[in-house]
Amino acid sequence: MAMIDEPLYPIAVLIDELKNEDIQLRLNSIRRLSTIARALGEERTRKELIPFLSENNDDDDEVLLAMAEELGVFIPYVGGVEHANVLLPPLETLCTVEETCVRDKAVESLCRIGAQMREQDLVEYFIPLVKRLAAGEWFTARVSSCGLFHIAYPSAPEALKTELRAIYSQLCQDDMPMVRRSAATNLGKFAATVEAPHLKVDIMSMFDDLTQDDQDSVRLLAVEGCAALGKLLEPQDCVAHILPVIVNFSQDKSWRVRYMVANQLYELCEAVGPEPTRSDLVPAYVRLLRDNEAEVRIAAAGKVTKFCRILNPELAIQHILPCVKELSTDSSQHVRSALASVIMGMAPVLGKDATIEQLLPIFLSLLKDEFPDVRLNIISKLDQVNQVIGIDLLSQSLLPAIVELAEDRHWRVRLAIIEYIPLLASQLGVGFFDDKLGALCMQWLKDKVYSIRDAAANNVKRLAEEFGPDWAMQHIVPQVLEMINNPHYLYRMTILHAISLLAPVMGSDITCSKLLPVVINASKDRVPNIKFNVAKVLQSLIPIVDPSVVEKTIRPCLVELSEDPDVDVRFFATQALESSNQVMMS
Repeated sequence: MAMIDEPLYPIAVLIDELKNEDIQLRLNSIRRLSTIARALGEERTRKELIPFLSENNDDDDEVLLAMAEELGVFIPYVGGVEHANVLLPPLETLCTVEETCVRDKAVESLCRIGAQMREQDLVEYFIPLVKRLAAGEWFTARVSSCGLFHIAYPSAPEALKTELRAIYSQLCQDDMPMVRRSAATNLGKFAATVEAPHLKVDIMSMFDDLTQDDQDSVRLLAVEGCAALGKLLEPQDCVAHILPVIVNFSQDKSWRVRYMVANQLYELCEAVGPEPTRSDLVPAYVRLLRDNEAEVRIAAAGKVTKFCRILNPELAIQHILPCVKELSTDSSQHVRSALASVIMGMAPVLGKDATIEQLLPIFLSLLKDEFPDVRLNIISKLDQVNQVIGIDLLSQSLLPAIVELAEDRHWRVRLAIIEYIPLLASQLGVGFFDDKLGALCMQWLKDKVYSIRDAAANNVKRLAEEFGPDWAMQHIVPQVLEMINNPHYLYRMTILHAISLLAPVMGSDITCSKLLPVVINASKDRVPNIKFNVAKVLQSLIPIVDPSVVEKTIRPCLVELSEDPDVDVRFFATQALESSNQVMMS
């Protein structure tokens, strides 16, 4: 009897758990659907499991979301592509629920299944499903249907294609803004499957309806459609149909629409080609850069370098640079920050002379900006300018500003400068670096903020790698080792960290003669934190130094620390001893 009942067991558990009051149990059983389907076999999955799931749709959104996701990968469990149509009814039901994320996931799963279905099945099952949803009484069904047309359309016969285009056109004029929004979002995908003659006539008339919609939320989605359609149309059609729309949108009464245009303008320029860009889109872009809404200016400022690359340098200097100068003193810090993050990229576009005359003063004013984010964005891109104007000019004009920022009261600015120092050092060369920046690197090792001290220790190591051990021995190591006598234990810990980083770069001889004695000496420190850090550093030095040094110097020190009264010191010392044993054995 038990043998006969066994196949029923998984579905019985599933049904019990799916009806359980505990949402977690219901969720777990949905996520195990594939396991249960395998246990039931393909036929019973089709005949029992899927119908059961179709009925079980009045549940918590989280459970429905999991179900929509699982069904998308369920084709192998129902017997392959020829039976894929059985998965459509439960997903169709999920396409009509109120929760947006459930509907979106159901549409995604339907698209995945539809993409694998055979052509006759698409015509027999999938296209009727799309038509039912598009004619749904409740707006949620109509919203979902918009995302399925691009799957249904390619395999439809000619008469059905005409019908599908007519239905989509109706959805673009639906009474509910949510449906029109969905139609606008999916227009690009649908247009990509439509044949060229119909693209110019039917799709463009839908597009025109959406661009003149009275809801700004629909119009701003139509902006995205501009770029998608622009790539599908011939250049001359693009100029005739898309360009006027973009120019109008750039003056739209809703700032959200203008914001979308500012964000998408670079893609739109690619679609319409260089000539119309110069004649029509440059004035539109200049308007956006001078928009009265800060959000629009932020979006436009962030694209300034990309836009300049399309133009020739003369046009950029003539039209865009005056706006950039205005934006560098904009009342909104976010606008200045957006500009600072991309302005350095303009240097290669404009060339050396224009950069020195026009851009350099702007860089310097942004480097002195009162907001740290603006200063940070400029610092992080300095190398782009260096390539154009050369190191001499960079050092004369920008170095004083960098030195000032190295002592900035905002620790994140100091951190950005530290991370930039190795790059600066490689470009300035040893002599210049020693004069101007050497002292700063030592000063950061005594910073009040841990992240700065940590970055400063890494910086010391990177400088040693850049200029070589001999230079480091002369300029870095003595100053670093001197700081081990600092009265504050946190600074002594930073020096131990710096030693562990420097040792692999400096090599065995210098480590044994200069660095190791300092570490051994620190093991007598009265602060336990220092002592267990000594154990960690000694462990990192074992592979670097000669085995005889390990035996004579490092192990006796670790043995002493392993008998320390403090439990943490003993732990790390023992760990280091075990590590040394393994090294000696190998």
